[in-house]
Amino acid sequence: MKKNETNSFRLVDIFLVISILTIALFFRLYKINTPLADLHSWRQVDTAAVARNFVKHGFNLLYPTYDDLTSIESGKENPQGFRFVEFPIYNALFATTYKIFPSVPIEVHGRLVSIFFSLIIIAIIYYFSLSEVNRLTAVITSLTYAIFPFFVFFSRMVVPETTTLSFVFISLFFLYLMTKQQISFLLTTYYYLLALIFFTLALLIKPTVIFYALAMLPLFWRKYKWSLFGKVSFYLFFIISILPFLAWRYHISFYPEGIPANNWLIAYVNTFEGPKNIFFKPAFFRWIFFERLNVAIFGGYLTFLFILGTLTKTKKYFLHFLLFSAGIYLFTFQGGNVQHEYYQTLLLPPIAIFIGLGANTLLKDKNYFSVLISFPVIIVIFCFSFYFSFYKVRDYYNTPNDLTQIAMVIMKLTHEDDKIVTDRMGDTTLLYLANRRGAPAIYKDPQELKSMGYKYLVTSNRERIEDYKTTNLYQLLFDNNQFAIFAL
Repeated sequence: MKKNETNSFRLVDIFLVISILTIALFFRLYKINTPLADLHSWRQVDTAAVARNFVKHGFNLLYPTYDDLTSIESGKENPQGFRFVEFPIYNALFATTYKIFPSVPIEVHGRLVSIFFSLIIIAIIYYFSLSEVNRLTAVITSLTYAIFPFFVFFSRMVVPETTTLSFVFISLFFLYLMTKQQISFLLTTYYYLLALIFFTLALLIKPTVIFYALAMLPLFWRKYKWSLFGKVSFYLFFIISILPFLAWRYHISFYPEGIPANNWLIAYVNTFEGPKNIFFKPAFFRWIFFERLNVAIFGGYLTFLFILGTLTKTKKYFLHFLLFSAGIYLFTFQGGNVQHEYYQTLLLPPIAIFIGLGANTLLKDKNYFSVLISFPVIIVIFCFSFYFSFYKVRDYYNTPNDLTQIAMVIMKLTHEDDKIVTDRMGDTTLLYLANRRGAPAIYKDPQELKSMGYKYLVTSNRERIEDYKTTNLYQLLFDNNQFAIFAL
């Protein structure tokens, strides 16, 4: 490896980064205006509902609310609609941009904020790959994150994962700058404080990113070597960063009705037969390493380059610590990662880095193939992988037209303040699309729901519809071959 290929961020890198970010933005604007009813819409609409309620009722970050007023999520009735999952920094960000530009739908603002932070991640992993390996690795790494279908889709979802991941990598970036030789005490302190602030914000949003603290250890070691263990600032960094999160958890402990059940995330998935334990079971390895990583993320053929990258030595192993951090997260939250694809968002930067590292090794190491062979081989690998990944991921963008049509009818026949019941088995997508609050499932007898203040029931269950029509127990407001609305 030539010295001038590494460690130096030059004018050409500014041009390359801007070009790659432009390409990444172009890919992420695909279907930017579609209704919030695509993959994992239930999670996305819950996030967007918090932002929408900020716009409607004011920005109270300590008491975020959403559209579900039931006990379905937490096991306790939640008449205020509290939503205590992540500290709502991400939600507040796109609620703010919506207030500035209200002509654009709020879910588009959510996507654009996610996209913005994904571009930051791309720039940072370019810098890390350039500094730790070389420019070729940096270009392949950042392009992989920029254009590959799985990376693109989950970089534009209305969920906080990409934002918190960006905050973590911004923190790592400033710690990385802190390790540079011959910088002043003042500049070291400045980088340290910025790293601390962004890591603190990341933990507030999604505490699962705490595993990336492992990748911070080699950076502190580079800076201080054996004197690290006597540095108070080293210990304070992690103590201070966790305190706001602990304060947030203490605050929300007084409102258990707003905290969804989460004990399943480590070991269980929901199936048609009920919860199943998959902790280190064959099902976990099949779903994660074959269906998600190999098929959806790698598109099959990139698996080879990724594995090759993991076997490649790099300077002082910082990049391997990034991958190790992601791996520990993956094996800790096995249930969450199997149940929901968006949990793999936190894995994507190290994955892209090691794909780039594997491609660089194949091109640069003459022990494998000559450049005349390896270069076209890599082009073919990337093309086939992109195609097969897109073949899998393209369905993630699909939105059912019937939901938007049902939502329009609900908005015409009901008032915005009316509480409604939707027969959606806990899925809040229809509530969000109709801009109504209430119950995303008929979780109690309709008469009891009526006594709780619910005014309308929306169902697509033909058996239930015919039963209500026969008994005349509830007034029929609307009926077609898709659904019916009854006044309770």
